[in-house]
Amino acid sequence: MGLDPEKVLDFSVNSNPFSPSTGVRRALASVPLDRYPDKESLALRRALAGQMGVSPETILIGNGVAELIWLTAFAFLHAGDHVLILNPTFGEYDRSAQLMGANPQAWTALPETGFTPDTVGLSRELDRTGYRAVFLCNPNNPTGQILPVEIISAWTQAHPATLFIVDEAYVAFVPRMESMLNHLRENILILRSMTKDYALAGLRLGYAVGDESLIQTIARVRPPWNVNALAQAAGLAALQDNAYYQQTLAQVQSEKRFLVEGLTQLGYAPCSSQTHFFLLPVANGREFRARLIPHGILVRDCASFGLPEYVRIAPRTREENARLLAVLSTISDHG
Repeated sequence: MGLDPEKVLDFSVNSNPFSPSTGVRRALASVPLDRYPDKESLALRRALAGQMGVSPETILIGNGVAELIWLTAFAFLHAGDHVLILNPTFGEYDRSAQLMGANPQAWTALPETGFTPDTVGLSRELDRTGYRAVFLCNPNNPTGQILPVEIISAWTQAHPATLFIVDEAYVAFVPRMESMLNHLRENILILRSMTKDYALAGLRLGYAVGDESLIQTIARVRPPWNVNALAQAAGLAALQDNAYYQQTLAQVQSEKRFLVEGLTQLGYAPCSSQTHFFLLPVANGREFRARLIPHGILVRDCASFGLPEYVRIAPRTREENARLLAVLSTISDHG
């Protein structure tokens, strides 16, 4: 289409839209590129452990949460295993389970309930079927809805033979949200993303937190040197600049409010979301996305989530959000 990819405003990704701190950039410049990285990511694990009040042995660093999802599937799933996935959600849970020959089964939250999961029905389903694993994205992508940790904790207690993989990639984007870190037990694995929180998408960085036996099992199937030296250095530096981190998270929340208010004034009806990103009903997501691309704007067509009549939008900077609203003001049919 003759567009410069570097100039396209990408509202389709859910990462922190603000640049990494200057400390991260300095750390990257000092990394010796002729040396292998620490394959155990020990310094980063120790820093994260100190922040969360856990042992470094309960943490595994990964090349983003996506790799950790796949490693978890490799480590724990077998052909014929029943796996429960709460939809609509991130597609890698289903893909990784199918790759291992497992039998993923979906429990779908519906638009009519604002995509709020039916926890009573889910409890009955867990009681009825012997699941080897349950994937829960909390907060959920793409709906931005949250499952109370007390409910998840109750499920983990009632089903000790089931592994509950709780993907908390977006927990930092929900002010005062409680994490499953306060409810850890032997059948809970928490996945976290530094890619999303700290604007490190080009480096890819995430980590898993769980019982030491779970972490050791996953570590046995990971490839060597799975996290490069640049990513490790960036993660360490990002953790040391908490003031900048908190400032950007507050800015993200402010920009979400600006964007939602602007869309509402234009006649759109953004879906309620606990996170910074949100679903927008537009009748035909694919066509809506196609109409924005010539303007140098990209949104997420949600057909792959089973929601073809929606797009997903995450806020960017004030200037960029204002540009999106200006372009949308020229599109009359809102769906």
